[in-house]
Amino acid sequence: MKNDYLLLTPGPLSTSQSVRQAMLKDWCTWDDQYNKEIVDVIRHKLVKLATTHDNYTCVLMQGSGTASVEATIGSALGPQDKLLVIDNGAYGARIGQIAQYLKINYVTLQHKETQTVDLQQFEAMLNRDTSITHVAMVHCETTTGMLNPLQQFCEIAKKHNKIVIVDAMSSFGGIVMDIGELEIDFMISSANKCIQGVPGFGFIIAKKSAMQACKDQARSLTLDLYAQWQCMQENHGKWRFTSPTHTVRAFYQALLELAQEGGIIQRQNRYQTNQQRLVKGMRELGFETLLNDALHSPIITSFYSPRASDYQFKRFYEQLKETGFVIYPGKVSDADCFRIGNIGEVYPDDITRLLSAIKKVMYWEKAQCA
Repeated sequence: MKNDYLLLTPGPLSTSQSVRQAMLKDWCTWDDQYNKEIVDVIRHKLVKLATTHDNYTCVLMQGSGTASVEATIGSALGPQDKLLVIDNGAYGARIGQIAQYLKINYVTLQHKETQTVDLQQFEAMLNRDTSITHVAMVHCETTTGMLNPLQQFCEIAKKHNKIVIVDAMSSFGGIVMDIGELEIDFMISSANKCIQGVPGFGFIIAKKSAMQACKDQARSLTLDLYAQWQCMQENHGKWRFTSPTHTVRAFYQALLELAQEGGIIQRQNRYQTNQQRLVKGMRELGFETLLNDALHSPIITSFYSPRASDYQFKRFYEQLKETGFVIYPGKVSDADCFRIGNIGEVYPDDITRLLSAIKKVMYWEKAQCA
């Protein structure tokens, strides 16, 4: 069965028919074939995608991507540690919220949602506050579609001997990186993003030494990163609690399809082509991007809403959905905008069809001409 529409969102996203078909078989969570041949293989494949270094490991965690972020924050920081959070969007702010809920000592370096990380301010904070032990940043802030400066962030953090936590939720699998070269300690992502699986679990790829240091530090039973990792290490991929089996099997298929496409390099090329075609076409239709081109990621793009008095996002959304496309509302606090993603099973021809559909449903333009 084909979807009625294409999801142009940053996840959940449109998946291939073969990924969806992979969920049609039931699996037993205790079965050796499932754990050894699917879960453990996934863990090893993810590490290979993330780095050429051999001192990394991977653990899968049930729930949303945010659950994996919370598991990491709640397990990686001990009672004497202090976290510095980069906040230039909703997802950076969420890391701060997690730290607050868990009563972790933290500070934030806050910027406007349309402003990239001020690296001089970041280093100044590390110089000023030597009690900071860990730093956290979102790589691709899907609040706006901004790509934060990962390499420079990591270089400064490591110069000051900090533990580096990177939320690569919307970038891993779609943007080339080697987390070992960057010396990232914890990298967090989710099944339903650039690997092009479906929602149900997240994953953390971490230095083995950093994972071992999490022992006895967790503030939650179910989100104990070390305990989950130990269980998977000792039992060939077995989960501590009920595994999201169908989602896991779909993800395994998605990993095979990533390799068939040519790996992360080719997937990034497709996403970039999608995004560039989208921006060019939207500008030709009269739309303006929220960010300048230097800040854009190939994942999702924010556009200012039309200034027409009769424009309503809900009406625009519903009419576009009827033509077969679903977009995202804006998430920026001080700008009226909407977002269009181009990751998932989306190709340049789909973007061309989207642009034609948008042109047809621009009712506010027609009203002005009448």
